[in-house]
Amino acid sequence: MQYSGKVLLVDDDQNVLELVKLYGEREGFNVIGVSNGDLVLAAFDRENPDVVILDIMLPGQDGLTLCRNLRAVRMVPIIMLTAKGEEADRVLGLEMGADDYVAKPFSPRELVARIKAVLRRTQPVYAPMNLKLNYPGLEILADTRTVLIDGQATEVTPREFDLLYYLAQNPRRVFSREELLAAVWGYDFFGDQRTVDVHVRRLRTKMASLPSEYLTTIWGVGYQFTPPAKGGETTK
Repeated sequence: MQYSGKVLLVDDDQNVLELVKLYGEREGFNVIGVSNGDLVLAAFDRENPDVVILDIMLPGQDGLTLCRNLRAVRMVPIIMLTAKGEEADRVLGLEMGADDYVAKPFSPRELVARIKAVLRRTQPVYAPMNLKLNYPGLEILADTRTVLIDGQATEVTPREFDLLYYLAQNPRRVFSREELLAAVWGYDFFGDQRTVDVHVRRLRTKMASLPSEYLTTIWGVGYQFTPPAKGGETTK
């Protein structure tokens, strides 16, 4: 299957830029390379990419700072590149709003697969168009990928939306972290279950005005979406 889309790749390693560009363009992507963090915001505004790939260690602004700054502009999917074994960097990147990460050294084919996966998840794939999930104080609109909390639109990242939408479509069902990784991330995530915890924690912060039971931790198992007993309906 041939893909399309624009990828902004930020890395100061020329070999990485060339390899990802080569593999990405084979699959139909337009890969724009930037090697200095100070040039990223201008390139982002000019190119309007569909996906951003950020190395953490960069000349100029570092990747974590850029991730936070890009999130303030638009909810574009972001994949972080981190040094192998640097769990703290991965978690911090997710906290800053990244949707995914790939540890260096990595296979260009794996990175392209991650790009495809994150682009697929920017479309409402779990249900027909115009499906709405309605719960007290919470409305999730699949067609526009919008979350309304107390009637107000709330910014969520693409992965946060997918996770909340998946859980809300299966109220009161308990999911393990492994099941959520498989269903929402859509591929083997190398056993890093803290990724799920970080995204749940971010959603809870954004849903602070709602009952905490909406995202319930089932200790030793995983998570459950628990709406009020009489609340909740699905409409088209």
